[in-house]
Amino acid sequence: MDTEAIKLAYRRYARVYDALFGPIFQPGREHIVQTLDCRPGDSVLEVGVGTGLSLPLYPNDVRLTGIDLSAEMLDKARRRVAQHGLAHVDALLQMDAEHTTFADESFDKVVAMYLVSVVPDPVRLVDEMRRVCRPGGEIFIVNHFHSRNRVVGGFENLISPMSKLVGFHPNLDLDGFIRATRLDVMEMRGANLFGYWRVLRCRRAPVSGPAELRN
Repeated sequence: MDTEAIKLAYRRYARVYDALFGPIFQPGREHIVQTLDCRPGDSVLEVGVGTGLSLPLYPNDVRLTGIDLSAEMLDKARRRVAQHGLAHVDALLQMDAEHTTFADESFDKVVAMYLVSVVPDPVRLVDEMRRVCRPGGEIFIVNHFHSRNRVVGGFENLISPMSKLVGFHPNLDLDGFIRATRLDVMEMRGANLFGYWRVLRCRRAPVSGPAELRN
C-alpha cells in the first residue's frame, strides 16, 4: 500500500462508495459520534472523512474539520455539506492523514472511521492523530481487524497480497496494532454486522520511543 495506490482505489470507489459501504458501516459511525460526548464548541477532526457519510451525525454545536487523501471522495463530501446545510463543518481538506499540516494540540477529539487498515503506516497515522489532539482529549477509531475465525482469517490472509487492488490491509492484527501504537484504550466493542468491526475509545496519552507494526 502507498498513497498513489490508495488514491487510485478510492477514485474507483468514489461513485459507488455510499451504496456499497454506507448502510453496513453506519452503526459504527453512529456509535462513535454518540460516544464522543462533545461539549458545545469542541473541535473535532475526522481523518479519512471520505464522502462525508458521518458529517450529518455530529452535533451542530461542534466545530468539525474533515480531511481525506481522495479528491473524488471529498467532492461528494462537499456536496453533502451543501445539500444538508451543515454549518458545523468548518473545512473539508485534501490532506495525507499521516502528515497533516495542523499545529500540535489543535483538536479536542480526533476520529478515524474505517481508515487504519487503509493507510500505508497505521502507527504513523496514530502518532499524527495523537500529535494534533489536545492533552485530555480523546482518539476514536472504528475499523476492521484480522478475524480470529479460522475460515474468515484464512481468507483475509489469502487476499492480503492484493491490498493495493482492494484498497486496504485485510489482515491487520488488533493486538499488534494496539501494542505498536501504544494506544491507551478505555473502551472497546464490536460494531456493524456480527460485531466484525471494532470500536476503540482511547485517551490522548504521550508515548516515547519508536514503534513498528508488522502484519
